[in-house]
Amino acid sequence: MNNTLWIGVIGTSVIAFALKFAGHSVPEKLLSHPLIKRINLLIPIALLSALVAVQSVTTKNAIVIDHRLAGLGAAILALIFKAPFPIVVLIAAITSAGVYNFF
Repeated sequence: MNNTLWIGVIGTSVIAFALKFAGHSVPEKLLSHPLIKRINLLIPIALLSALVAVQSVTTKNAIVIDHRLAGLGAAILALIFKAPFPIVVLIAAITSAGVYNFF
């Protein structure tokens, strides 16, 4: 195998280990601050929202408005009406498939 590949693998492994070690080394006093706790609760929501947005309106490197956006809209409406999560997923899938087959 190529030496550059192994240097990359070992380098990224060392960086990943250092990041994990640094995370465990943060003092408890800093992590128990209310602002930090609130931010930590919101990070997964922001990441998931960004993933949904990117996956819903992009194909390769282009912005595309298609059946996925209709499914997302239906899911948002179901969430506004406080539908259970499995129902939200079913509504989004059925709407997306219906729009895809209609056009």
